[in-house]
Amino acid sequence: MACTSCSTSDGGAPKGCKNNGTCGTDSCNKLTVFDWLSNMSLPNGEAPFDCVEVRFKNGRKEFYRNTEKLTLSIGDIVATEASPGHDVGIVTLTGELVKIQMKKKGVNHAGAEIPKVYRKASQKDIDIWSDARDKEEAMKVKAREIAIALKLQMKISDIEFQGDGSKAIFYYTAEDRVDFRQLIKEFAQVFKARIEMKQVGFRQEAARLGGIGSCGRELCCSTWLTDFRSVNTSAARYQQLSLNPQKLAGQCGKLKCCLNYELDTYLDALKDFPEFETKLHTEKGDAICQKQDIFKGLMWFAYTDNFSSWHVLKIDQVKEIIAQNKEKKRVSSLEDFAIEIVAEPEANFNNAMGQESLTRFDQPKRSKNKSKNKSHNTNFKQGQGQGQNQNQNSNQNPKPEAKRPAIIIKKNEDKK
Repeated sequence: MACTSCSTSDGGAPKGCKNNGTCGTDSCNKLTVFDWLSNMSLPNGEAPFDCVEVRFKNGRKEFYRNTEKLTLSIGDIVATEASPGHDVGIVTLTGELVKIQMKKKGVNHAGAEIPKVYRKASQKDIDIWSDARDKEEAMKVKAREIAIALKLQMKISDIEFQGDGSKAIFYYTAEDRVDFRQLIKEFAQVFKARIEMKQVGFRQEAARLGGIGSCGRELCCSTWLTDFRSVNTSAARYQQLSLNPQKLAGQCGKLKCCLNYELDTYLDALKDFPEFETKLHTEKGDAICQKQDIFKGLMWFAYTDNFSSWHVLKIDQVKEIIAQNKEKKRVSSLEDFAIEIVAEPEANFNNAMGQESLTRFDQPKRSKNKSKNKSHNTNFKQGQGQGQNQNQNSNQNPKPEAKRPAIIIKKNEDKK
């Protein structure tokens, strides 16, 4: 982070701006755009573009027209037009790049419906705005309690106050249509503000709240991804991933957007492969494809009567067998074409100190059987000790030994 308030303090711990995403220098914002035209001057006689991009809470961005010809730069806090009243946001982009962003988002920059920028925010506007932002977390807890009391099947994920504090937008998610007319009445009575309910999808909810994905990085939807394309299970099938919903689903509960990132590469590579449903006809029997490897160009086949043993073939060999099958010829067997894969040696990690286990310092768990055996051994030792003491006492006071009769056993050598 580039702002001074987010720099590290003494001892290396980060201070944290504690501004909840409203960093004045615009370096802590999500979905930021680098202005690579900022150091370039306009041609002679060319007027600067009169629209700016303004960011609000949790990455929400809108375009406004600078009708007052204000000198605005990235990071300025401005008061913008709203219905009713005014809103307060941060300028994130100015100049010609705004026109490109508006074209990308499908907004007509020449239209008359674009709202305008009133002025640069005064200290009074900023104070009212910050006071309204401080109320949002407590309001969200109270709003969820009211929704649960009314037994509505919905989840209130976030609340956003307007800059002047006159209106609050409640973002919620729901599976079905929700009748929240009674809910709005209670919200208006409790919070004393104009209420607006806005339903968002589960992907939009994850983008607003943010988080850390299974890859260990911030969610793509909350950092740079703006358009949410549909993701199907066919994307996982083409990449030969296990259809496990726990691994394929993201924090939003839907399929991960990153399943589409490498899908085009897999589709291009699979063009050179025969179809997965292709059968190979041999004299030994028919074989069906079980697995493909697009990186090594290999295919695994198994006979229909023996799925336990797989045979590895190259793409050229598979195409050769298919060509012979089209001529109504059968090859002898897959074993004549199969290749042997040499098992790669396992790479065992071993650091410089020769310590392999990460749990080498953990104390092993003691089982109950060992404790029982230990108590048994202690009792046995105690009894053995008592026996030794008795033997010692008997040695000190020896008793006269009784004479035992001698027993002579003769073997019967003549016994047959």
